[in-house]
Amino acid sequence: MRFIDTEQTRDALSFDAVIPALREAFQAGATVPPRHVHAIQSGSSHGTTLIMPAWSDRGYFGVKIINIFPENTHQGLPGLHATYNLYSATTGVPIAQVDGDIVTVYRTAGAAALGADYLARADASTLLIVGSGRIAGLVAQAMRTVRPIERVLVWNVRPAGAEALAEQLRAQGFDAQAVTDLESAARQADIISCATLSTVPLIQGAWLRPGVHLDLIGSFKPEMRETDTACFDGTTVYVDTDEAPTKSGDLLSAFDAGVLTLDDIQGTLQQLTTGARPGRRNDQEITVFKAVGSALEDLTLATLVYESAAK
Repeated sequence: MRFIDTEQTRDALSFDAVIPALREAFQAGATVPPRHVHAIQSGSSHGTTLIMPAWSDRGYFGVKIINIFPENTHQGLPGLHATYNLYSATTGVPIAQVDGDIVTVYRTAGAAALGADYLARADASTLLIVGSGRIAGLVAQAMRTVRPIERVLVWNVRPAGAEALAEQLRAQGFDAQAVTDLESAARQADIISCATLSTVPLIQGAWLRPGVHLDLIGSFKPEMRETDTACFDGTTVYVDTDEAPTKSGDLLSAFDAGVLTLDDIQGTLQQLTTGARPGRRNDQEITVFKAVGSALEDLTLATLVYESAAK
């Protein structure tokens, strides 16, 4: 069994490779059983662990275990930690262990950009990032792969986090600035990307201007929300997989409020990538992409890393 460390995993992944690999994977499909979800409690600490298996006809079988502890932010720690094991799908022999943290952040940002490739306006150039964690730190790079992103606004519940990410993005060549007025920033954006672990609405539907694309990649449990229900009232909604309507607090709240039904959801990433659904239809349409993550994405990137290392 090969151990592929953090640096080797990161070196094998660029969005120029990640996004086409994800597109091909969604087109081809894979076997993705429902994830196992367990609440973890130790003393006064609370977290969630997800066990996410997937396998494909390419001969690979993988399992990611990801632990989510939102309160880690108060200790200066990331809220997510993951490991990934890759096996032969024909013999069960262990092949490699890949850095699950790197796989998770790249596949999440990559899937967001893949969705935006079908749903954001072709001329989208101003991006608002809500959040400043590891996934938020990759969103601008991912979106710039599919859209002409020039200006990046960053908002975070902790202003220092937004300042740090904006500085990092400026070093990468973006015109980036931290903002404290979320409403004003949202009203300026062509793409709004939320990558937080929030349990209270951050983006309000009244702030969404015609033609904006709202990308929601942070929340993944019923109690987590990044938007108010008005964000789904009269907008064009897509999801990453059919699992999203059963897991996302944003969608479940919209269902409860009566502003969205299951039939209102226009399609999934698989349907977008295969051309079964049209994506954005005009420049005035407000589009929403809600993702809760898929083990298909993890398997795709772990395979990409392993095959790169094997070369």
